[in-house]
Amino acid sequence: MGRHFGDLAKVRHVITYSLSPFEQRAFPSYFSKGLPNVWRRFTGSFFKVAPPMVLMYLTYSWGNSVHEQSKKKNPDDYANDE
Repeated sequence: MGRHFGDLAKVRHVITYSLSPFEQRAFPSYFSKGLPNVWRRFTGSFFKVAPPMVLMYLTYSWGNSVHEQSKKKNPDDYANDE
């Protein structure tokens, strides 16, 4: 009928290597290298990301409070109504 997906093209002079999943270690040096690397990357990018986010949060909360205050009626306008 046609070629199968794995046989679409012939590639010459390319060597591929693979390792059986049974011979691999699932989490090699996870605690000794992985967690310190996560901490290093977190502290390295925290001071680049956190200040703009804090600034945007403060701006957003300020805007919401100003909006809520502008929706309220001034009670002094209705002091003499009876």
